[in-house]
Amino acid sequence: MTQAAIIEALRSRKSVRQYLPTAVPQADVAQILTAARLAPSGANLQPGRFYALAGDALSDLSAQLMKAAQTKDPVSEYSYFPKPMPAALKAKQRAAGFALYQALGIERRDIQGRKDQFARNYRFFDAPVGIVVTIHKNMGKGCFMDLGMSLMALFMAAQDMGYATTGIGAIGNVGPDAHEALGLLDDELVVCGVALGHEDRSARVNQFRTERDPLDVFASFRGFD
Repeated sequence: MTQAAIIEALRSRKSVRQYLPTAVPQADVAQILTAARLAPSGANLQPGRFYALAGDALSDLSAQLMKAAQTKDPVSEYSYFPKPMPAALKAKQRAAGFALYQALGIERRDIQGRKDQFARNYRFFDAPVGIVVTIHKNMGKGCFMDLGMSLMALFMAAQDMGYATTGIGAIGNVGPDAHEALGLLDDELVVCGVALGHEDRSARVNQFRTERDPLDVFASFRGFD
């Protein structure tokens, strides 16, 4: 892949929240996960495990997670967002949420509509493949960074093969239930989920794109000619 192709792939990648029912072959999922493992990691620890589900296995898990989300309070086994959220970051969060619901035609005061849309996280947005991502509970913060690089490698490998993805941090809200449903080891912590499949290009929700900060906001240059 050329430099231009890599940059264009990064620019065109997006979080897809509505998928076609077309099945994804296990061999393709295996190829994508193998590519994800190529990401760098400190001391080559290669943190993270990936549990890929499809068909009845995914339907059963989704049903259990939906029930847990409806009947239990969220459980945060690790800190995803800063607490408290700084005002500048809170503004970004609200802007992204507003743009998403606006794309879906969900009004600001439509609380039930917002709840219903958020609940789709626990159904992996009806993608044909759902992946639950875990990490060893004793891993340090740097290993979460390494896992993030592995996830980005997963997203880009999927895109290169013609598939769409989105990360699902909300799966962490029901981490213990996902842990129990999958029969995971005691030392595993559920980090997030990933939806994988073919994008439904006709869906309004997939027309939504978040904005990125301009270069001068997040980068500085020193010592250059």
